[in-house]
Amino acid sequence: MALSFLSKRSGEKTEMSFIDHLEELRWHLMRMVIAVLTMAMLIFAFQDEVFDKVILGPLSKDFVSYIALCNFSNWIGMGNAICMPPPNVNLQATAFGTQFISSISIAFIGGFIAAFPYLFWEVWRFIKPALSDKERKSARGAIFWVSLFFFSGAGFGYFILAPFTFSFLSNFTLGTQHIIKTIPTLDDYIDNLTNVTLGAGLAFQLPVVSYVLSKIGLITPKFLRTYRKFAVVAILVVAAIITPSPDWMSQMIVFLPLFFLYELGILISARIYKQKQKEENWD
Repeated sequence: MALSFLSKRSGEKTEMSFIDHLEELRWHLMRMVIAVLTMAMLIFAFQDEVFDKVILGPLSKDFVSYIALCNFSNWIGMGNAICMPPPNVNLQATAFGTQFISSISIAFIGGFIAAFPYLFWEVWRFIKPALSDKERKSARGAIFWVSLFFFSGAGFGYFILAPFTFSFLSNFTLGTQHIIKTIPTLDDYIDNLTNVTLGAGLAFQLPVVSYVLSKIGLITPKFLRTYRKFAVVAILVVAAIITPSPDWMSQMIVFLPLFFLYELGILISARIYKQKQKEENWD
């Protein structure tokens, strides 16, 4: 990999100075900020619809995840045995500016999620000139795969992990007299929903990380298999961080797909390793 970026000017490749790198980085960052701001303003313009249908979705009894799970329970002949009771809570705002600040936070978080493919594309455009032709060819489709795993993880967090977490926490009772009522704050709910959604989206990048590290030779399939037990512990820690609830069930819901992605990373690394072995034998 080249240590310095190259730019094409007048049909020739010229080496860029450190100041040129900073200037190029500044423009990339500016375009990324503009993209997030644009999507954030669009979301803010429809904040009521976004809040009612998206943000409050996991708290609604008509949320698709609750309905689908109940339908599945009846389909397999278990009745309502595995139906997940929707959260029965009312959110509260404890300060005058809470709702306004929350609307701003929702707009920017939503703007980041919506603009994620473009943000990664800008990052890719910045590092691409430093790659060799072979490295660029091997990284073909990177934007698609990174975006796919990010949105898959975010969808998993929103549609599966968030409903289960909020259902468990809101219906959990301490003691037998049932005199304690859960009234979460709006800030607390949005923070938990954000952590679950974005945390799962980033955690689902495991196969991409495995692909990149295998390409540059930092890991091998043998290494991943040897240290699988340590990876299990690390994944459990990540699951505990992502899930706001302390129960083992919600953590297992996160652990299982992450462990599957780790195993997928081993398969990806093994394929890359075989390709490298063939190229070395060919040379």
